[in-house]
Amino acid sequence: MTVTLHVCITCRAGQTLGDGDTTPGKRLHGAILEAGVPDGVSVVPVECLSACSQGCSVALSAPGRWSYVYGRLSDANARDVVAGAAAYAAAPDGIVPWRSRPEIFRKQSLARIPPIAVVPEAAE
Repeated sequence: MTVTLHVCITCRAGQTLGDGDTTPGKRLHGAILEAGVPDGVSVVPVECLSACSQGCSVALSAPGRWSYVYGRLSDANARDVVAGAAAYAAAPDGIVPWRSRPEIFRKQSLARIPPIAVVPEAAE
């Protein structure tokens, strides 16, 4: 099962950018790729995670697992994000023991979303 690490690439992290400037979100995305993506994790750039007032943000999700949104990140946090994604990928239900999470995942969690229940389609 593949874990998806969504990275908001449009995030400006409260900065005013000039023409041609790279957004902090794109820098975070690039730093995550440079840090090395763990096996079983797919990194997907997204246009917006609606956490604009929380700096750069990422989300971790997988079918049947809890999902998480983390904020107040920068490219300096890329290695911790990768470590957190690896721990999440290794957790069957997406719940990584608190002490096993990188510090930024302990302190900068914005949301924890329960697994989406699969509802059988109604018979017609």
